[in-house]
Amino acid sequence: MTRLQQEVDPAEVGLDPVALDRMDRYFARRVDDGPLPGYLVAVSRHGRVAHLTSYGLRDREAGLPVTADTVWRLYSMTKPVVSVAALMLQEEGLFGLDDPVARYLPAFADLRVYESGTGQDVRTRTAEGPVLIRHLLTHTAGLTMGAYRVHPVDALYRAAGIDLPAHAPKDADLAEVCDAYASLPLQFEPGTEWNYSVATNVVGRIVEVVSDRPLDAFLAERVLEPLGMTDTGFWVPPQKADRLAVLYQEDEDGGIAPVPDPPVRARPRLLNCNGGLVGTAREYHRFMEFLRRRGELDGVRLLSPGTVDTMAANHLPGDLHTFGSSPIHAQPFNAGLGFGLGVSVVIDAGRTESPESVGAYGWSGAAGTTFWVDPRNDLTVQFMAQLRPAGRPSFRELKEFVREALGG
Repeated sequence: MTRLQQEVDPAEVGLDPVALDRMDRYFARRVDDGPLPGYLVAVSRHGRVAHLTSYGLRDREAGLPVTADTVWRLYSMTKPVVSVAALMLQEEGLFGLDDPVARYLPAFADLRVYESGTGQDVRTRTAEGPVLIRHLLTHTAGLTMGAYRVHPVDALYRAAGIDLPAHAPKDADLAEVCDAYASLPLQFEPGTEWNYSVATNVVGRIVEVVSDRPLDAFLAERVLEPLGMTDTGFWVPPQKADRLAVLYQEDEDGGIAPVPDPPVRARPRLLNCNGGLVGTAREYHRFMEFLRRRGELDGVRLLSPGTVDTMAANHLPGDLHTFGSSPIHAQPFNAGLGFGLGVSVVIDAGRTESPESVGAYGWSGAAGTTFWVDPRNDLTVQFMAQLRPAGRPSFRELKEFVREALGG
């Protein structure tokens, strides 16, 4: 498939076209009535695209429509791609999931853990154990984000310049930003809590050190090009820039306006593994198919089936709601969700706010991108939009429509 297109009638693969039509009409109203500028949704079953809709504009000011080859900022859907790169090196025996991060990044030796206080009065203690590579991939390392604003360590991140959009000090590269993370106290002892964090940047830096390659070169040569994802990368070259969707931000009055681009029109100094990739729906479809097929696509195998199964298995003792003590994570939508190696995974469908099958896994991005792979129903779904905050459009409604299409 050289471009993303519908390949089969939904009914042929057991999907209800009436439910899918209701889904289209729902999101079209979000565009027509505001604030959603445009979107693309694709539903595939048994490896064939059964539903594909694009609607609205990728650039309101220029009147340019969303098309199948629109380039989107993937934001946190970058994390599973970088995690796959790391797992490839792990399979090759170049590191182990239980190796200390300090073995590859010496700045992570002798870490401190937050104990009490705020600002200049923060008190810390020596960490009881090392941060392991497994902790980074599962977001249990004790790292955090300055944008959370709920813990004294979050404030230390902001004071060090580690905040949105890149979670890094200005002009830092991956090596420098990882040194900055390591200079700050951990929020908790490694492995004792779940806190969605900047950890994937550290994963990306380990990939660079172990492979002795710049991350963008390693990803291109070992992951993206083998999977036919040549429109995916950390920046958009000039010949493809006209396909890049404008990023919009909702204002307090319910309207939207363009916001300045993250640095995606030239190679950025920081190869942001937390959320820096851009790409097309066709190419993320290929990435999802690679995962659905347990590590292989079109005769190219990058991971063993067992490694993909491990990636998509829950590695926490509970769900995100209970194992993440931060009020940021004590939200209803985290109930019933565990976390694997770079992806969330449904462990209790009865407790999830969104209707999903046990074992379904995926992740979402800050500007309205989301995907999931559902092994039980042999299904993949992606939704692309460029509107912050990510709560618009609603992923819950999206999952409800897909559940209806599967027969409830």
